[in-house]
Formats: sequence, structure tokens, C-alpha cells
Amino acid sequence: MAEDETFKVRDRRRRDDADEETTPAPAPAEPPRAAAPSSPPPRIETPGPRLAGPPPGAPSEGPDLRGLFIMLASSALVNLGEAADPATGERVLDLEQAKEAIDLLSLLRTKTAGNRTEQETHLLEEMLYDLQLRFVNAARQATGR
Repeated sequence: MAEDETFKVRDRRRRDDADEETTPAPAPAEPPRAAAPSSPPPRIETPGPRLAGPPPGAPSEGPDLRGLFIMLASSALVNLGEAADPATGERVLDLEQAKEAIDLLSLLRTKTAGNRTEQETHLLEEMLYDLQLRFVNAARQATGR
């Protein structure tokens, strides 16, 4: 970044932006004194079931292991020539890249052992088995055996 370049940070948390740059924010008055606790505040109960998290099998809100497994498996499939490259639309055979993706899945299997859900474990095991078979078949075809 060049030395003469500057940037400006604008705090947009306040509502009145009219004289934001010329008037400093007012200093808070004396902090309010806490009242002596006489009794705990009443709990407000809301109707409906209480959920600790999403139900099992429901799609998650963000990234998860299954998504990572699928991403790596997709990469392996593209490099095995089983699927078209999304960027070019062509099928390519790159056994080194496919091997790396399969090895990463295998590493994840080892490193996440005991920390996966049953569904994640099942998905990972099936993907690894399928990809390893496809890799062996693609390697055989590439060498002509």
C-alpha cells in the first residue's frame, strides 16, 4: 500500500449521521447505579419445544465434515476423468491430483476418528472405498494393463 493512500473508517452504529465528523460523541453521564437485588427477575417461558440444536439429519447452517468430504471426493472424481471439470467443461485424467484428494480423505478418516457422527462416518467410508476402486481402474487403463 502506498504511503499517500489513506482510508476512512466510519462508525455507522449511531443514528444521527448529520454532523458525525464535526461533533464528537457526547460523553456518557454518570453511570446508573445498580439497584439492590431484592429478588431474581421472573422467568418468561415461551410456548413450544426447546431444541438444543438441529434435529439429526437436518441440513446444517454452515460448513461441516460432510461438505468437506464431498468437496474432496468431487475433486478426486474430476481428476479421475469421471466428471467434467467445472471450469473448462472437459474431462481430464490427473492421477497425482486424484491421489492427493483420496489421501486427504484418508487422513481425515484417521484424524477425525471418534469425532464424527454415524452419518459422516458412513459417507466417508463409502466415498473412500468407491474412490480407491475408481483410482485403481483409472491407473490400470492409463498403463494399459
